[in-house]
Amino acid sequence: MKTNKRFIKGVIAAAAKEETVMPWARGARRAAFIAKRNAQTAERKSA
Repeated sequence: MKTNKRFIKGVIAAAAKEETVMPWARGARRAAFIAKRNAQTAERKSA
């Protein structure tokens, strides 16, 4: 089977520059979610 090196290099390059953010990733988004969750928990306990 003939290998298409240019295609494979293109696929690898595209995969390397992809920056999909996963929900469990560390960072500001996760910190905001945890703060929101803690605020809701505190609100329920005080009510």
